[in-house]
Amino acid sequence: MKQLILASNSPRRRELLAGLGLPFEVCVLPGIDESYPDTLQGGDIPLYISRAKADAYRPSLNGQQLLITADTIVWVDGQVLGKPHDFDEACHMLQLLSGRTHQVYTGVTLTTTQRQHSFSCGTDVTFDQLTDEEIRHYVTHYRPYDKAGAYGVQEWIGFVGVTRLEGSYFNVMGLPVQRLYQALKNFGVQI
Repeated sequence: MKQLILASNSPRRRELLAGLGLPFEVCVLPGIDESYPDTLQGGDIPLYISRAKADAYRPSLNGQQLLITADTIVWVDGQVLGKPHDFDEACHMLQLLSGRTHQVYTGVTLTTTQRQHSFSCGTDVTFDQLTDEEIRHYVTHYRPYDKAGAYGVQEWIGFVGVTRLEGSYFNVMGLPVQRLYQALKNFGVQI
């Protein structure tokens, strides 16, 4: 069996991959460029970034390793909501999402020395109308600065705010594990 390597600092991605019951290691290279051409839209953005991350690691792979890279964005009104830099930006992002539907896209790339496969997964998420007090409470207590769109669906804001979800719940957390599992099987990974 190939040695699985997850190239991610995300504790949620580690938790989700562990849920598949497959052994894996975490390896993170610092300073990978996550910029993308401004002509890209929606799911093409995290797909491009996941491939760029994979390309940064590829020279260090050996023939027994299978690398998993991923990137997640929130997409609303034709704009990307990445990770907020501070309290005000986090509150602003949640105000944009309040009372409406947005998309969460994750791009995933599986890479070996011989082969590479990428896919993108999208999920529609609808939020109830959130009050400024609810938004400030969430940002103050959960500090979602490491999350695209300034929220974690598995946290308080998801419990009280998400009224509808169409697609993969786990994709919204940062890793569409069902799709990943199918892709891993195509690489010969067995449980």
